[in-house]
Amino acid sequence: MGQDVASHLEGLLQADYLTYWDYIHLETLLSLQNPRTAYPDELIFITYHQSTELYFKLILHEISQIAQHAALTARFFTERMQRINRYFDILERSYSVMVDGMEKEQFLKFRMALLPSSGFQSVQFREIEIVSTDFVNLLSGDFPTDFTPTLSLESLYPFLYWKQGATELATQQKTLTLRQFESHYSDRLIRLATEYRRCNLWQRFLTLQSQNEPTDELIQQLREYDHRLNVRWKSMHLRSAMRYLHQNPDDIKATGGTNWQKYLPPREQKRIFYPDLWSEAERQEWGKMSKIDGWMVENG
Repeated sequence: MGQDVASHLEGLLQADYLTYWDYIHLETLLSLQNPRTAYPDELIFITYHQSTELYFKLILHEISQIAQHAALTARFFTERMQRINRYFDILERSYSVMVDGMEKEQFLKFRMALLPSSGFQSVQFREIEIVSTDFVNLLSGDFPTDFTPTLSLESLYPFLYWKQGATELATQQKTLTLRQFESHYSDRLIRLATEYRRCNLWQRFLTLQSQNEPTDELIQQLREYDHRLNVRWKSMHLRSAMRYLHQNPDDIKATGGTNWQKYLPPREQKRIFYPDLWSEAERQEWGKMSKIDGWMVENG
């Protein structure tokens, strides 16, 4: 009784209509900004980082669709890469909120209440890196010389390049920031790297190439993505760090600071997801190029 179509329609008429605030959980969303200090600009800081993480979620969502597509085509891949580049374009343009949108004096005060937390601990950004390229492209220069593609990811994990950015200059020991991150996320990242070893963006691209799919437009999107993430995005972070944190290196050693001067500059890292898509000259100029594929790059 009561299971016929008319009864269901009557129930819908009697039910409350969905509202905007319920659909996006507006009250919950606006309750998530909880500054630790009374400095007004801390609200800017936390809100910006939360919105950035939401865009990271969208980027991972698009990459997952590419990785898991059972009948992947160049068109589908290209359209998803266009979405991803659009998200990063929004993030790049909005980063002036961080660089120019806070008072330095306030930032240097409220940041002390946030230690040892750091944007370095964004696991979603690390996941984006891992699912975008072969693992070897994320290793620092001191990984084993007897490297082979069959080495376990667990054995390569200690050589991830970004760990250098959370190493104390004076002692070469891991900072508390890094130790916390590894304790919480290492297993998760190794599992993800294992899952995407054969289906990261580069491997999916190679599959399409082997099937003689037309990839010219896709190559353009992958090049843009590579440069956006590894040069432009990190250059914006460098500008922010230079404005708020620049000190004499000796002072950083004395206070146990991390070596962000070596970790952030693209020209120091030369981190490239898709080296085969760039010429030798382009790779040599990585991090110093002012223009690529028709759009300008500001390296500061």
